[in-house]
Amino acid sequence: VQLQASGGGLVQAGGSLRLSCAASGQTFSSYVMGWFRQAPGKERDFVAVISPSGGSTYYLGSVKGRFTVSRDNAKNTVTLQMNNLKPEDTAVYYCAATKGSWTTSPGLYDYWGQGTQVTVSS
Repeated sequence: VQLQASGGGLVQAGGSLRLSCAASGQTFSSYVMGWFRQAPGKERDFVAVISPSGGSTYYLGSVKGRFTVSRDNAKNTVTLQMNNLKPEDTAVYYCAATKGSWTTSPGLYDYWGQGTQVTVSS
């Protein structure tokens, strides 16, 4: 599967952004989908994950209640709605896919999008 992330940008603290990840291929609905982020000089960190059906989600503690992950299997898309953004959310955000088990570990994802920059100014 090929992934294409979009929707990043520059926003003031307290603002919102909506990231989208479009997937190619006919088996999108069988993939666990994750969102990760990487700030300059730091490792790539887990942000959110959603099950193949969309019925289960899990978040990094610091984004829970502010970010919402969802998917539309008919449109082969997964979305990360980010509200009340903070400067510490600044990073390149990546979507990723795995046919393996539900996981928050970036090393266990098989496919990655190219990343989209999110910058939150204070």
